[in-house]
Amino acid sequence: MTTRRNLLLAAPALALAASARAAAWPERPVRIVVSFTAGGTTDIIARLVGNYLSERWGQPVVIENRPGAGGNIGTEYVVRSAPDGYTLLVGSVGPLAVNQSLYRTMPYDTRRDLAPVTLLAGVPNILVVVPDHPARSVQALVQMAKEKPGALSYGSTGVGTSSHLSGALMDQMAGIQTTHVPYRGAVALNDLLSRRIDFMFATIPSVIEQIRAGKLRAMAVSSLQRSRSAPDVPAMAELGFPGFDASSWFGMAAPANTPPDIVRKISADTAAILKRPDIEKQMVDQGADPVGNTPTEFAAYIDSEIRRWAEVVRVSGAVVE
Repeated sequence: MTTRRNLLLAAPALALAASARAAAWPERPVRIVVSFTAGGTTDIIARLVGNYLSERWGQPVVIENRPGAGGNIGTEYVVRSAPDGYTLLVGSVGPLAVNQSLYRTMPYDTRRDLAPVTLLAGVPNILVVVPDHPARSVQALVQMAKEKPGALSYGSTGVGTSSHLSGALMDQMAGIQTTHVPYRGAVALNDLLSRRIDFMFATIPSVIEQIRAGKLRAMAVSSLQRSRSAPDVPAMAELGFPGFDASSWFGMAAPANTPPDIVRKISADTAAILKRPDIEKQMVDQGADPVGNTPTEFAAYIDSEIRRWAEVVRVSGAVVE
């Protein structure tokens, strides 16, 4: 009884201490690790959010790019960092969900080794071709692929990325065969513009300027609904692909065992930034649909995405050693 009474008396003090710790945090610069190269969509979103978090916290927020192994290198670095809130991760659907089933061996387990903070943004892939490509619609592209199996090629930013699996999902649902050409990062876009490949499912931020300039023609987005960034472009689900959903998304996480009160503070502060009308407009203009949810909601979303992408990877046959 005495032990129980002591615990009951200690609980308010512990809660007060946790609240005070969160209120004082951060007391020094915060580092956000981006698991991809500078200039990509992950990096763009991390820098945008990081700038405003720095203003809100009154401390520098330093962006550090640690690319490689489909985002696994930067993610593992954060997993092995001190769980104190001063090292955070901004990663994508790849290292946070897809890679769990894509890689034969993984240096971390997303569910076990990371503390989800918040879903930053959903970023649909957009099916693009050069303006004078003979296929004027998705239906025409599918018909061309049926007439010449394997003749059409599409680029991606790497094996198992959402740009690759979007194409694999289209092949599967349409009953066609196209040739996948994996690239390292943004090089795929250069070959698309040079007409070395036929089409590509690219993240909207990576191609939105080329679309606006008339250098690329958009056919469809890979999300279930149209994107606020490209409202005139139909979703694949509208074009005879019911349930087609192969979008990218970007989220923030911390090492497992980071104090929950600090995780909640980071989440709430980040969500508040994403809900500002000026930030929301800026992100939508760049091709991202801002979200900003709770750690619990983001954890549930990651879990559902790991399971969903495992099936897509299985059907595609994609494997990385």
